[in-house]
Amino acid sequence: MQVLLSAARLLHWVNSRILSVGRWIGITALAIMVCLILGQVFFRYLLNDAPNWTEEGARFGMLWMTGLVAPMAYRMGGFVAIDMVEQALPRVLAGLLGLLLLGISLWVLFVAWDRGLNNHVDTLSGRGCSSSLRWPFGIEIGKCGAKFQNNYQYAALWVGINLLILVNIELIVRQVATLLGRGDGLPPLREEIVAGAD
Repeated sequence: MQVLLSAARLLHWVNSRILSVGRWIGITALAIMVCLILGQVFFRYLLNDAPNWTEEGARFGMLWMTGLVAPMAYRMGGFVAIDMVEQALPRVLAGLLGLLLLGISLWVLFVAWDRGLNNHVDTLSGRGCSSSLRWPFGIEIGKCGAKFQNNYQYAALWVGINLLILVNIELIVRQVATLLGRGDGLPPLREEIVAGAD
């Protein structure tokens, strides 16, 4: 039992640190994305032409923002949840149902992990070069030279899935500890950061 609580505390500590960094990177990516979109709209209406890289740059920011912030929302219960059945069941059955759903989610995440790596990051399109997004100051990196390689964008999915797997494992350990009556010894999840889906 003590091993379970220690594992839950360790996962809580690791996820809290990683997701805190991801939160700030996600906020920065969102701010850059909004600035690029506003700049594109401004230049399109003012000059009737916008820089062609702004749309792809905004998509780059959106992908990374989603990959880094989705695990935090999942951990805090910020995703939409239909919990009528869970609320109607007795506490132990509701806990077992929650554990089953977390297990199914983990299986789906493992499938997505493979798809994210083998169908996006490490594919022909992932190894391809961006059509318009270039490194600043004419810097040349890798086989694409001054252009971004597409897998820099596609890696957001794979990184997000890895973080979701870490969060899911923490939630499973917490759920097992709660079912065994040791939920009081767990550190609380900080719910003030993300509003629930109520």
